[in-house]
Amino acid sequence: MIYNKTRKTLLSKNHKLCKSGCAKIIGLMFRRKPYALAFVFGKEKIIPLHMFFVFFPIDVIYLNKCKKIVELKEGFEPFRFYNPTKKAMYVLELPAGTIQKTKTSLGDKISF
Repeated sequence: MIYNKTRKTLLSKNHKLCKSGCAKIIGLMFRRKPYALAFVFGKEKIIPLHMFFVFFPIDVIYLNKCKKIVELKEGFEPFRFYNPTKKAMYVLELPAGTIQKTKTSLGDKISF
């Protein structure tokens, strides 16, 4: 479960945790429908993303080591790149519209 503790809203009932290098590389590639992924990195760093072979838009949430939102990307389109400006330790990939629907914003605290 991915939960916004600040807004008291559920972002996703189920998610897949991606810790291994292989899981991080594959992510949502070649999937037919979106589902929630939580990527875990060893330290805070700039984490660029690509949408190669992902066929639907998603929302992306970058979290620092305290799981506080430091950057948001709504409606990340297929076959695009995104280079964030903030360092993060966790990245959440969620179905498009999740950020707006749950009114999630910068500074919110997330649990998963």
